Amino acid sequence: MRLRTTLHYALLIAIALICAFPFLWTLSIAVGTEGNVFSFPASFVPHRPALDNFIEVFRVIDLGRYYWNSIWITFWTVAWTVLVCSLAAYPLARHKFRGRALAFTVILATLMLPTEVNFLVNFITTARVGIVNTHLAVILPTIAGAIGIFMMKNAFEEVPQDLIDAARVDGASELYIFFRIMLPLALPQIGALVILTTVTTWNNFLWPSVVLTKSELLPLAVGILELSGTFGSSTRIIAAGAVLTIAPALIVFYFTQRFFMRGIEGAIK
Repeated sequence: MRLRTTLHYALLIAIALICAFPFLWTLSIAVGTEGNVFSFPASFVPHRPALDNFIEVFRVIDLGRYYWNSIWITFWTVAWTVLVCSLAAYPLARHKFRGRALAFTVILATLMLPTEVNFLVNFITTARVGIVNTHLAVILPTIAGAIGIFMMKNAFEEVPQDLIDAARVDGASELYIFFRIMLPLALPQIGALVILTTVTTWNNFLWPSVVLTKSELLPLAVGILELSGTFGSSTRIIAAGAVLTIAPALIVFYFTQRFFMRGIEGAIK
């Protein structure tokens, strides 16, 4: 039994190291100041670590503007995702109507489609509405995801029906039940959805790069590409920019992973 437990943890540690290696290697390159990053044998720990590459990133590009754009886009995407997915999930979980099972099946079926498949339709729609080169073009196509609806539907199904019936007997409206009963009881799943959407939106690259061309509107994940043009041959500075892009999402997830796992467990019961 002890051997099995030891092997189990050894396997988990090995998988964790494999997953963490790309970021740790990028961080090692970013804080290094000398030598070829592709030299062999490679040195994982820099001889003289420094922050010069990070300072250069702040000097060359408007990193503060990109950070603000990412924060702005992420905040509104998270807020609207929670609201829209919850509103869509509530009738699927608590109201019986013709076609309910089919509607939910179609929603889940969209998970099998690659994200890029929707790009053409979404771009044509945003162009006709006239919101290309605005943050709305980044936010709106992402706020009704199937994963969010799935999570919230399962959360709402866990609420006792007797509680809802008692509220209706007391004259509570559907909006009152939704906002004052369903949402408070689904807070763990809402927290998981918030964390998942935050990390996903912060790291989103493809769609913003399609609908945004003005530099002052770009989020961090896209704006950092300016380093490739300015320092195309400086791998260390580009690595520093990558670290500055990824680090906020990693920090958020590190401090909230316990709430995320708790919410995910409740959402898939």
